[in-house]
Amino acid sequence: MKRTRTTRLVAGLLATGLLLGACSSSESSTGGDTESKTIAVPADQPTIQEAVNAASPGDLVLVSPGVYNEAVSVETNDITIRGLDRNEVILDGNFELTNGIKVVGANGVTVENMTGRNFTGNSFYWTGVDGYRGSYLTSYRTGDYGIYAFDSYNGQFDNSYASGARDAGFYIGQCYPCNAVLDNVISEWNGLGYSGTNAGGNLAIVNSTFRFNRAGIVPNTGSYELCYPQRETTMVGNIVHDNSNPDTPAIDVALLAMGNGILIAGGIGNIAERNLVYNHERTGIGVVPFPEEGASDVPNNDDSLLTQPCKDAAAPTVAPEDIDDLVLWSPKNNRVVGNVVSDSGLGDIAVGDLQPDLAALNNCFSDNQAATSAPANLQTLAPCDGTGSGDWSVGSLDLVNLIASERPPEKDWRTTPIPAAQPNMPDAANAPATPARGPKQVDLAAITVPSRPAG
Repeated sequence: MKRTRTTRLVAGLLATGLLLGACSSSESSTGGDTESKTIAVPADQPTIQEAVNAASPGDLVLVSPGVYNEAVSVETNDITIRGLDRNEVILDGNFELTNGIKVVGANGVTVENMTGRNFTGNSFYWTGVDGYRGSYLTSYRTGDYGIYAFDSYNGQFDNSYASGARDAGFYIGQCYPCNAVLDNVISEWNGLGYSGTNAGGNLAIVNSTFRFNRAGIVPNTGSYELCYPQRETTMVGNIVHDNSNPDTPAIDVALLAMGNGILIAGGIGNIAERNLVYNHERTGIGVVPFPEEGASDVPNNDDSLLTQPCKDAAAPTVAPEDIDDLVLWSPKNNRVVGNVVSDSGLGDIAVGDLQPDLAALNNCFSDNQAATSAPANLQTLAPCDGTGSGDWSVGSLDLVNLIASERPPEKDWRTTPIPAAQPNMPDAANAPATPARGPKQVDLAAITVPSRPAG
């Protein structure tokens, strides 16, 4: 969710031999029909930015341990930027620089095995690209997002960690179909663990942990970005717990969403399946409307537009003066199946909207291990197969309590906890450069509900 909008509802180390077998720029390798080279930092170029500027498509920028006070911009396709040690190659913004590494319109760029910290914006950021990958990255203490892809396609974030972001630790936004994967990431102590505004379409969040954020996984709709509404994110095999943390930084929407594990906010056609979700102040898995103040458009009931690629997104057809001060984006056609959910304040599984006919929204709930729901008996009211029955008014979700109740104010992102050391990429010194060619294939059917972690 973008930090810029307002939403309120109801009121030399290398020279000493530490490079361990990696080649310098004088050693070349051939990949396909193009010759690639390794540019070592600081042996061949003194800074990461100068190494990136010297790189050609297919090259590897290999960075030795050290603290680099840089804001690196990348505009060359198909380069790989890699640290030799994830925990000791550190880009540090000193609470002054905006982005650690920002990839602007450069396709196929991989960034891996390093840490970004203390940036007023984001640690690692791709925008307007086709093909991206962030692997074995650590981000902490950032004023906006941690690891971020916007208006970008065919991407992957894996084996990465993000904490201390005011908005979301991980973000993918404004893409459809995104063709992207988040796999084996950890997100904690952020405003939101994951945010995905208007992102979806072959977008999978799998095998990951979201804990101790204000809210956990939050795909959402909003006309403040293109490609609305949000559609078709698949969340499978994740551990989502204790996302009611009052001691994190948080933008306004993170405050709004606080206390929910998986919160589908105004999204359409999403799947939450076989996740382990527990200990949330409000809902474990909630399917709710997204309230947007100052919207630039209103919901369109033409379902044929839901398959329209983002690149073909039409301009608003409603004049600004005809848009209400508050626009409500209703959730539709979402599936919540086979999850294990417990210890939720308002309901382990829940659905709500301000329109009276909740059944018409076609959100369904089946085979979940859930002790409580709002409305009561939700899996009987709205099964994913067959016809539902019962009274939707019994135990209905209290949207005022969910959305409008007061939240603890945010804490300073500059003082969030420093994380423990994270696992390194295997063979960082010798692995070849790997330009990003799209996400790996994920066998969703093979993923089971995770076991509860100790402690």
